[in-house]
Amino acid sequence: MFDDDTPSSAPEAPTARMFAWAKNSAAYRLSRRMMTERELADAVSRKAQQKFEAITEEQVRALADAAVAFGRTLSALDDVAYAEIRTRSSARAGKSRKAIARTLVQKGIDREIATEAVQETDDLKAAVIYARRRAFGPFRRADVDEKQKAKELSAFARQGFSFEIGARIFRMDRDEADEILSDA
Repeated sequence: MFDDDTPSSAPEAPTARMFAWAKNSAAYRLSRRMMTERELADAVSRKAQQKFEAITEEQVRALADAAVAFGRTLSALDDVAYAEIRTRSSARAGKSRKAIARTLVQKGIDREIATEAVQETDDLKAAVIYARRRAFGPFRRADVDEKQKAKELSAFARQGFSFEIGARIFRMDRDEADEILSDA
């Protein structure tokens, strides 16, 4: 007797053509920009579902895993290096330690790796860079009223800087801010 509830065969593995496509897709994506392992797996999974008709979830996972493994063998996929590079770049752009860590975790970096990567980041220097970019604090050209000051402090808070750092930036004069920027 046959039972209709049992599948007729085991789930099929991806074909050699699918694996070759996953490898080429990973190489193309990693040649264009640095990615995290999760970003690459998500991109290959998404594209595989569009490219191959009637592909199963197991096949999609196998292709994503193959793409990540291929990226690792090329040494083009390294979450620790990605976190360090992204942290330095974000700090130079005036991002706070908290905002950088949050972005790294959203990109698929492990929390421990993200925490370790942002340890050396100087929030005061990043806040001065942010203030210079937005013309806040010592870089302001006009006098400010209390309402405008509150808006500027709120902008610092939204960027992940503490109230103490925001208040310190507002108490600084231009020479002190320039000195902080030149020390880096």
